[in-house]
Amino acid sequence: MELKRKFYDRLKCWKENHRCECLLIKGARQIGKTYIVEKFGREQYESFIEFNFVLEPTAAEIFDGSLKSDDLITKISAYIGTRKLIPGRTLIFLDEIQECPNARTALKSFALDGRYDIIASGSLLGIKYRSKKRREKSEPKSIAVGYERQVTMHSLDFEEFLWAKGILPEVIASLKGYYERREALPDVLNERFSGYLREYMLVGGMPSVVRAYVECGNFGPVQEEQEKILDAYIDDIHKYAEKVDVPKIESCYRAIPRILSKDNRKFKYSEIEKNGSERKFGESIAWLRDSALAPMAENVIVPELPLSANVREGWFKLYLSDIGLLCALYGLETKKLLFSGHLSGNAKGGIYENLIAGMLQRKGYALRYYKTLDGSREVEFVIEKDGGVVPIEVKATNGATVSLNETLKMRGVVYGYKFVEGNVGIAGNKITLPHFMAMFI
Repeated sequence: MELKRKFYDRLKCWKENHRCECLLIKGARQIGKTYIVEKFGREQYESFIEFNFVLEPTAAEIFDGSLKSDDLITKISAYIGTRKLIPGRTLIFLDEIQECPNARTALKSFALDGRYDIIASGSLLGIKYRSKKRREKSEPKSIAVGYERQVTMHSLDFEEFLWAKGILPEVIASLKGYYERREALPDVLNERFSGYLREYMLVGGMPSVVRAYVECGNFGPVQEEQEKILDAYIDDIHKYAEKVDVPKIESCYRAIPRILSKDNRKFKYSEIEKNGSERKFGESIAWLRDSALAPMAENVIVPELPLSANVREGWFKLYLSDIGLLCALYGLETKKLLFSGHLSGNAKGGIYENLIAGMLQRKGYALRYYKTLDGSREVEFVIEKDGGVVPIEVKATNGATVSLNETLKMRGVVYGYKFVEGNVGIAGNKITLPHFMAMFI
């Protein structure tokens, strides 16, 4: 089945507006980068030329020697044979570009030449290797600063999941109307979309998992597909990380679900091993963050603009990049309880917090949480919106929000959201919403 993705419109916008600029798509593996570019290239261009440096390692030889545009075009023409390069009507797709550093360097030449549109894509592009040998092999000699536009792609968001299930856009638009009017939903509508959200939490947004779920109509193949992806991520750690760092990175990754199931979800190195420290595991955390496997939320100690100026170094939370993968790591029994609404305890709170983190990230917000230096006040997330700071409280069910209430009194805080297992409501500048409405903020 074909999955409708919002990223397709971003590609169209780039095609219509870019000048001397290539597009570089970053993101974790298996989120659909290759699929969406191939679809875009075949539908929007007369000629589509694709090089995958993993599947076609010999294609990297094109980028040996001179990287002048005329020389590159000559070598590409020779390599592709009878396929045509049509100026102004051709898209060249350089997939898995992390395997060919010279191709990354060549983006500037392509951009300045301007005859062909260039899209590059890759995983693990943000990782900085420590060893000289690995740097020489895996990093480009220079980055095309000013000639490449970097964008990040994620797995399917909740709205895209609804599309895959066959929910019509006009139905979602009517739902958004209740959000915009701050009006309580009819119970039947609220319950239906809360149920859809629980499905999304178990399935997540990885394309192969969503297809398996929608095509089969049950959760049977979901766990198997998720475990394949998790195994592939661990394989990537073994393949791309320094050998000495592999066990540390893997231990950090596997610790995330355990830490999220605690009352205090700040990442602690002692959860990895007794007397664990930043000195030992700091680079492993950076590897997971830069690989897009584990988004990081930084601690903000004062909820004032700019939030980046109030970050507390060394204090952070880590989440998994896809909510379905988190639930897969918790196992089938936890999934069953979550879907039936009978899961309780701190793990449920961590799952919902990871859910909202992913929804915020897919809306383009930087992930940050508010906690005072003395620990007397903590709110799950703070974002910059509508000219001020918007704190966000996440409740797995419902409950008191003492920290949020106090934060809403502070200077520069315009209003706040409380996401609950409930309905829409408003009290002063506190807006209560069901979890699924996080897709609208």
